[in-house]
Amino acid sequence: MRPKHWEKNIFELIRRTSTDLPNDVESYLKRAYNREQKGSRAHWSLSVIMENIASARENDLPLCQDTGTLIFYFKVPVGFDTNMLAAKARVAVAKATRKGYLRQNTIDSVTGASIETNIAHSAPVFHFEQGARKTVEVILVMKGGGCENVGVQYSLPDTDLDAGRDLDGVRKCVLDAVWRAQGYGCAPGVLGVCIGGDRATGYAHSKEQFQRKLSDKSPVKVIARLENRILKEAQQLDIGPMGMGGKTTLLGVKVGALSRLPASFFVSISYMCWAFRRRGVLLGPEGGIKRWLY
Repeated sequence: MRPKHWEKNIFELIRRTSTDLPNDVESYLKRAYNREQKGSRAHWSLSVIMENIASARENDLPLCQDTGTLIFYFKVPVGFDTNMLAAKARVAVAKATRKGYLRQNTIDSVTGASIETNIAHSAPVFHFEQGARKTVEVILVMKGGGCENVGVQYSLPDTDLDAGRDLDGVRKCVLDAVWRAQGYGCAPGVLGVCIGGDRATGYAHSKEQFQRKLSDKSPVKVIARLENRILKEAQQLDIGPMGMGGKTTLLGVKVGALSRLPASFFVSISYMCWAFRRRGVLLGPEGGIKRWLY
């Protein structure tokens, strides 16, 4: 095991995630740009977004000044030293902050003080999963505060929405969340949705959906149909890019499901802005790069 390799390559993962939008996201934004009417506010908004993407990549600068909550998903071999891995990731985060790839974005909730290294209790966020594998998969999602603010959780039945404890009730909740968000989540966004679970696991699972590519469809046919219907109906709301109207309110809808208690039926919705900063890397047993994900 070579600890320096882990620090170096996790730092590079952070740099790429912060400055370079994944190909699938950029491709969907280009499609949206071509769909909108030339001269419209939606077309102009998307042109500015595309210029921002190109400029960040060319100048090696963050795509957004809000570099967000760093959520790391690690899949490791059974018995792997996760304490070492977490320690090296923290060192990489502090280095990326010093070099300007991350904003000093972590605040002490009691004192209001800014934490210069972005290293604090629950910052960054780590998820570990052990399994029968020889490599280490690391996926990083950078979740900005603006889009985090428009996430919402519903408890079914919801009489205000006439939403029952079924998939149609889920659909009504998700569309209500999109309508309430308007442009405040920096549309066009991507939704991660969890059906079921408890309040904590529901939100966590909704964010796990952001690991899926935009072209990905749920293997569960009824959920795949739900994803597709919600996406089509959301585009008809005419919220559009940045809430200025248009054909593209969402880039994608990704739905997962967890078991639940008889008394509870939660629908948890996380919103990701157009700056869908999600990248991953597959590392060997000594920390060397095998291949990049996304």
